[in-house]
Amino acid sequence: MMSKKPTSDKSQMAGTDTPDRANTNAKLDSLEKFRSDATGQALRTNQGVKIADNQNTLKAGPRGPSLLEDFIMREKITHFDHERIPERIVHARGTGAHGFFQAYENHSTLTKAGFLQDPGKKTPVFVRFSTVQGPRGSGDTVRDVRGFAVKFFTDEGNFDLVGNNMPVFFIQDAIKFPDFVHAVKPEPHNEIPTGGSAHDTFWDFVSLVPESAHMVIWAMSDRAIPKSLRSMQGFGVHTFRLINAEGKSRFVKFHWRPTAGTCSLVWDEAQKLAGKDTDYHRRDLWEAIEMGDYPEWELGVQIIEEENEHDFDFDILDPTKLIPEEIVPITPLGKMTLNRNPDNFFAETEQVAFCPGHIVPGIDFSNDPLLQGRLFSYTDTQISRLGGPNFHELPINRPVAPFHNGQRDAQHRTVIDKGRASYEPNSIDGGWPKETPPAAKDGGFESYPERIDANKIRQRSESFSDHFSQATLFFNSMSDHEKEHIIAAYSFELGKVEREFIRAREVNEILANIDLELAKRVAANLGLPAPTKGTVDARKVSFDHSPSLSQANLLPENIKTRKVAILAANGVDGAAIDAMKKALAAEGAHAKLLGPTSAPVKTADGKTLPVDASMEGMPSVIFDAVFVPGGAASVKALSGDGVALHYLLEAYKHLKAIALQGDAKQLQNLLKLEADDGLLQGKDVPALTKPFFAAIGQHRVWAREPKAKAIPA
Repeated sequence: MMSKKPTSDKSQMAGTDTPDRANTNAKLDSLEKFRSDATGQALRTNQGVKIADNQNTLKAGPRGPSLLEDFIMREKITHFDHERIPERIVHARGTGAHGFFQAYENHSTLTKAGFLQDPGKKTPVFVRFSTVQGPRGSGDTVRDVRGFAVKFFTDEGNFDLVGNNMPVFFIQDAIKFPDFVHAVKPEPHNEIPTGGSAHDTFWDFVSLVPESAHMVIWAMSDRAIPKSLRSMQGFGVHTFRLINAEGKSRFVKFHWRPTAGTCSLVWDEAQKLAGKDTDYHRRDLWEAIEMGDYPEWELGVQIIEEENEHDFDFDILDPTKLIPEEIVPITPLGKMTLNRNPDNFFAETEQVAFCPGHIVPGIDFSNDPLLQGRLFSYTDTQISRLGGPNFHELPINRPVAPFHNGQRDAQHRTVIDKGRASYEPNSIDGGWPKETPPAAKDGGFESYPERIDANKIRQRSESFSDHFSQATLFFNSMSDHEKEHIIAAYSFELGKVEREFIRAREVNEILANIDLELAKRVAANLGLPAPTKGTVDARKVSFDHSPSLSQANLLPENIKTRKVAILAANGVDGAAIDAMKKALAAEGAHAKLLGPTSAPVKTADGKTLPVDASMEGMPSVIFDAVFVPGGAASVKALSGDGVALHYLLEAYKHLKAIALQGDAKQLQNLLKLEADDGLLQGKDVPALTKPFFAAIGQHRVWAREPKAKAIPA
């Protein structure tokens, strides 16, 4: 076998090019003209035009609608929309389900939208839940915002309510959306971190953009690690309009509230689930639907009369602000039920295309500058992602209402259009299809005739200038344990930031303006000097506390669909297992019997019980509570089983309810666990069920948290 002749030492020392090296250097030289360094350079468009204002979309007046002629915004967002193919740029990791929506009553005084007027009508829906930052292969339980997008297949056309599980957003103007996403995505030099925001570019951006402060504190709260998709609120984020048949317009904010209550994971649990079950959220949703535990959400709106638009301490067009429910309560409209899983993930969940611009008569937009940009961006993105403008013809996107127009040809056309005229008006095809006047029965869509009289200008409205008071409102409204979690989240995330000046800026210029104690606690955890005051004067506001913002006040009054692990080994008290299973089933909860292995276990009276899985196969992090029945032999076996002992320790650390029946009380002594309202002992099951179920209903035993922190992860 011949070897390649080595390059001589003389040649290497002198730097003389071999033919291979010469070719390589020539290639590098040719690429050099394409390299770009922005240091010291002006911000310009792709056509070389210097940009004077990169913060605001061109609008008709400070609070007016965005203008299509804004070539800077369109160029920027168009480029951003086409940066990833075919995966979604954001919200790539998602799961979906089919269902229906049904109005509670006739809401015709509020809107002429047909699906909100007939309480007997079931409107089909498809819902897609998603994370924002990570790619399709990232974990379900990372700290992130969750998308909550609903496609209503109404008789008047499709209505897409494209929202999140948080009521506000990071930015006020759509022109900043590419900047925000570029910052939150993995860093470009090493594609790290995947599915998270604990890195320099994200915190550099948000610490320089104070308008993000409110959304960031939501993202640092328990809302960013939901227990399940079924226990997650949804919000339309923006202010919309509802318009009735008489032309009366009202501003509204859309809300989805789960009937299962709103609750979250604890941080250690979320991290472990990301490794033990990457698909935890999508699996939970799928299995719930398959078992008939159909997830439900109530749709409601906050209604603001047009004459009351300016009655608040904030601007209702500002997407970084919410309207406290104590000021404007939610009016329930109807209920959504998800009752069918997709048949094919790609054809349905992956190809579904949501666009905020998909509305029906009776619903219209506001001049929210973030919403105005989304109306352009989503359709533009779908054209790239789904291979052309005919994405509406894919089965999952097709409206139930017929659609006919002159839009023919283009890639992936599936409709075979008859007729010779693809224009309107025409006389060749009898003039069809024709316009439908708004005044006609089932009239055509008519935009709300809002009067606009303003200068074309790039300017942020002064009414958008308060960036901290609602972040303070959110923090003040949290329970003590939720506040501690927020402090811990900021400390963890900022602790991953390499540049100390970014950490210091976030603490001193953002957190200190939200809450000084929050800033001091985070500063101490980061080893930074504690700030003594904020950098801006606090605004006087008419409200400083909103109980509806705390998840502690959003729990259900039952334990339906909760999951309880029953730990057993040979010699277990079989009667206790039967009694607990029956009691849980009566409450709509589910029990799984787990053994040391996947082999069946024998009861003390010799019966054989099949197990659902081993304790390693179904770890404690996927359950809401743990029950250990008695039986001397079973308890002895569990006492010597490291997996079983870790199971109980982990459930205790994650603040879950634990019930020990009969001989199983020995395990508490062995593990030296302190009794509390959620760690219960009893001789028989009937005596345990009431306090055990009450503890499960509280979701966590929060009083245990300080003690649980001492337990190793």
